[in-house]
Amino acid sequence: MIREITDIQPYIAFMEKFTGDSCFSDPNLIGDGGVLNFADKSDKLCFGVFRDGELTGLFVFLILPEEKYMELLNGLSEEAGAYDELFVYLEENYPGYQADFIINPGNYLFRKRLEARNAEFNTEQQRMIYTHQLPETDTDAVQVLSEPYAEQYCAMHRKDVYWTAEKVMERPDRFRTLIALDHDTVAGYIDVTCCYDENEPYDLLVREEYRRKGYGRQLLAEALKQNEPNGMILLVDVDNIPALRLYESMGFVKAEGQNNLTAHLLLRLPSSPE
Repeated sequence: MIREITDIQPYIAFMEKFTGDSCFSDPNLIGDGGVLNFADKSDKLCFGVFRDGELTGLFVFLILPEEKYMELLNGLSEEAGAYDELFVYLEENYPGYQADFIINPGNYLFRKRLEARNAEFNTEQQRMIYTHQLPETDTDAVQVLSEPYAEQYCAMHRKDVYWTAEKVMERPDRFRTLIALDHDTVAGYIDVTCCYDENEPYDLLVREEYRRKGYGRQLLAEALKQNEPNGMILLVDVDNIPALRLYESMGFVKAEGQNNLTAHLLLRLPSSPE
């Protein structure tokens, strides 16, 4: 049986037993924005899967009905039946929603059920943590995004993401956007959260003709400077060696055992054709 949970406190012990588990720990239950903070957010829902009155699975989602979008923020269970019941519930109650699932790469139970539904998987990502040891870096080419450069920023912004340029600009309470300029041309940008104790770059992009000229380094360095004294984390594809080397040179270290894997799935009724 699945039911909505509005008070997480009775289930803290359930959550804690997953800490450090190589298969079933949740990479998202680290830092700000974790399951403990969901109750005061109107766009988040927590579902509990129960068997004989005992909790067997706990799942927190960001749900945006007007956009028919949902994102798994936290998911904890080591029982196959809990995942089966979750998917039946989602498919019956949220058909037509685009759903993103961010999971532990070792969670074979979750992954198997996503694969069975033909979910699309991104490359596994390495979590990295900032040590507050930024080497001296010139950031003269970088400034906060302003109206004269908004059109260029929007034109070059990645389109295959939930947080598009337009959505980012509508949320100054959540994001800070920095741009790198070559005279009056936007050479690159970085979107980074600014409202948490531990923030995160959501997107860093440099135009192809400006790459390998230090603009990415300048953008990240200025983001780190403006974020002080708060912490910073980031995710990078495990096979992106140049990016891994850049981040390590900027004071980031790998967080072992905290990688994640993102799957994208259009929810369908169980009887719906693919």
